[in-house]
Amino acid sequence: MSIPYDLRIDAPVARPLLSWKPGGAGSWELHARVDGVALPAVTVTDHLYVRWPWPDLTSGSLVEWRVGPSAWSSFEVGLLDADWTASWISPAASFPAVLRGHFTARGVVARARLYATALGLYEAFVNGERAGDAELTPGATSYAETLYAQVNDVTAALRPGPNTIEIRLSDGWYRGKNGTWRKPGAWGPLTAARAELHLRYADGATEVIRTDGAWTARPGVIVAADLMDGQTTDFTASPADPVPVLVDAVTAAPIDWSPAPPVRCVQELPAVSVRQLAGDVWIADFGQNASGWVRLRDTGPAGTRTVIDHGEHLDKAGDLTTAHLDSARPGQPPIPFVQRDEVVSDGRSVFEPRHTVHGFRYARFNRDPGDVVMRVVHTDLRRTATFTCDDDDLNRLHEVADWSFRSNAVDIPTDCPTRERLGWTGDYQVFVPTASRLYDVDGFSRKWLRSVRDDQLADGRIVNTSPDHARLKTIPNPEADHITGSAGWGDAIVHVPWVLYETYGNRQVLAENYDAMTRWVDWALGKARDAHHPSRSPNPFIWDGTFHWGEWLEPGDRGPAADPMAWFMKDKGEVGTAYLFRSVHTLARISEILGRPAGYAEIAERIRAAWQSEFLGTGLRTQAACVRALAFDLVPETRRAEIADRLVGLIRDADWHLGTGFLSTADLLPVLADTGHADVAYRLLFQRTTPSWLGMLDRGATTIWEEWDGVDADGTASASLNHYSKGAVVRFLHTHVLGLRQAPGSVAWERFVVAPLPDQRVTRANGSFDSPQGLITVSWRVDGDALLVDVEVPPGATAELVLPGGRRVSAGPGRHVERAGRTPVS
Repeated sequence: MSIPYDLRIDAPVARPLLSWKPGGAGSWELHARVDGVALPAVTVTDHLYVRWPWPDLTSGSLVEWRVGPSAWSSFEVGLLDADWTASWISPAASFPAVLRGHFTARGVVARARLYATALGLYEAFVNGERAGDAELTPGATSYAETLYAQVNDVTAALRPGPNTIEIRLSDGWYRGKNGTWRKPGAWGPLTAARAELHLRYADGATEVIRTDGAWTARPGVIVAADLMDGQTTDFTASPADPVPVLVDAVTAAPIDWSPAPPVRCVQELPAVSVRQLAGDVWIADFGQNASGWVRLRDTGPAGTRTVIDHGEHLDKAGDLTTAHLDSARPGQPPIPFVQRDEVVSDGRSVFEPRHTVHGFRYARFNRDPGDVVMRVVHTDLRRTATFTCDDDDLNRLHEVADWSFRSNAVDIPTDCPTRERLGWTGDYQVFVPTASRLYDVDGFSRKWLRSVRDDQLADGRIVNTSPDHARLKTIPNPEADHITGSAGWGDAIVHVPWVLYETYGNRQVLAENYDAMTRWVDWALGKARDAHHPSRSPNPFIWDGTFHWGEWLEPGDRGPAADPMAWFMKDKGEVGTAYLFRSVHTLARISEILGRPAGYAEIAERIRAAWQSEFLGTGLRTQAACVRALAFDLVPETRRAEIADRLVGLIRDADWHLGTGFLSTADLLPVLADTGHADVAYRLLFQRTTPSWLGMLDRGATTIWEEWDGVDADGTASASLNHYSKGAVVRFLHTHVLGLRQAPGSVAWERFVVAPLPDQRVTRANGSFDSPQGLITVSWRVDGDALLVDVEVPPGATAELVLPGGRRVSAGPGRHVERAGRTPVS
């Protein structure tokens, strides 16, 4: 047996969940030391998400643990909510503030930990040194229910004698603008911070420095800051007199510790070109659409004002344009889209606006910016998959989709990093199977799901976006209420936890979301029973009588823009009922796993029967409907080939173009391949005219577009050019082109299948997946009339190799090389 490795915890709390790569099957002996004191060994039979088996940990404890002969791993417990003694402090005015406290260290400090959080966005400094490298802290949550803290080791910044702590505080997600209409967050009228500095001196004595009434507030060099609008910094601003802070003037949720990695600057991109467009207009092109900000080292002589506008597209004259991101309601003037930073130079300071974040490829300056770089900023997710093949277009498509997800993983999964920046539930339920292949998104997703639960309405509905900065749960809004509760969006509360469980084996994610799942499903079942579309006879298992977004943005479809009333009244029962079946069916499986039978299995079968009666005949008129029917297992086995043929016919009628929209595009190619039409899947994948993925690339996309024709033939942009949902196609590159997918019924990749899918244009592929069992590698290539397949199976897993001609080979841990004759796909 190999030695266990990759030891990790889910969060630094009193009873964390422990996981490790097994190094083989069997039982494991856990060893631990807490603050140097050894605990009795404990034997466990699982290696994933094992609850801390010893007494609860306490605040600040240093924990070392190992599994059998593994190397020791360590972590520190955070400051638990019950142990916080600091006051909340707030600036009395609404400007971005600098909160400052002073203290005297009576000797040499051997250990110092700064615990901090905020209602707003904060940075902390000790004696002028920035604490840690996390950005946009404390992150986006539903602040009324959930608030996370951060901790940093600041020992090196302290000195005996006088010391200063500063907290730079701005609105952030808490009070700043959010969404299409740029409305301020409704979490509270005052920003606030709370911090404790825990000191241990060289002589063993301890001391705690807290935020309290002795702290002061004043304006700083950041004179304006908004996550959407941008940041203005004046390095020449004269220091204002400090004023007392407000103490405990806010009400806040209990403090907790996030299971997600922090947001960080993960990469720097130098400008690939900086050119002067006109006398005082300079355009920097960073070559990649991404999320982050620019770092400007040369801000000019003292007093120079630099204005920086950010965007993702250039007009025909080569100037920055953001008109495609403006927002407008019928009969109202548009809200112009702006991402603008400004800095007034003091002749020496470097400008890096950390109290905002932008989605952009291009930056427009009013002066020569000199040496300027893009700082790419998003959640520091661990990459888990690789893919390459011998077709450069597919490699580039994979890269573009990957960038699009990264841009939309700034603490929460968002729709776009520009116009809305909201945690749309529909977007993530579409993409989470792809996200969980590309990256370890377990903690990232669990953090977001907590906001989804926090925002759930009293009647069980899941709001469209979480965190819900408009707070529909407590602040009435009839318009928003009317469009809340859609199939394909609310179903994220069932589907996302299920994908996480299947991928990572974490039963806890099912348990912590179970009540929210049942409330959502029971609400939807009630609406199917009681509300009906006027176009059909009532059926208590057809969900057609309440609002649904529908398939959303099929090619040429602009949603409600053309005729809002007709769009709202359109029958979307096929979509609603299909998602109702999938959620109820999934919930039945989850109930069984958790030992909480609730009768959902029988209800699911009645929904499937109702769907078949209503839609299986003439109701599948679109590619999306056929894809959904096959992907959700709504079609009887005896008729799957017929529906697959119907799907192919619809594709042929569209001149071999896809016709799917938001919800079903991710499943289009897998469905085709799995029903014997891999040639059609490849034909769509390699299609270059609109609508197509490669058509986006041919028109210069570096991220996936919201609309298939996001940039038209004339170079005019529309809607967002950085929406990840359609990029879910790259899952097909992993599961079918490479051929690596988890076996049906397997959890946490204990069993997987390797079934390569060569094509005349793809004759070689390589990839890997760092699974919960260990690293899986797959490599295959066409060698004359044969296919060579090379697979590495990690300890704790088994594989089945499916080779051309139908030959199947079972494979245990270790390397396996197989050669088989092949039949080309096309």
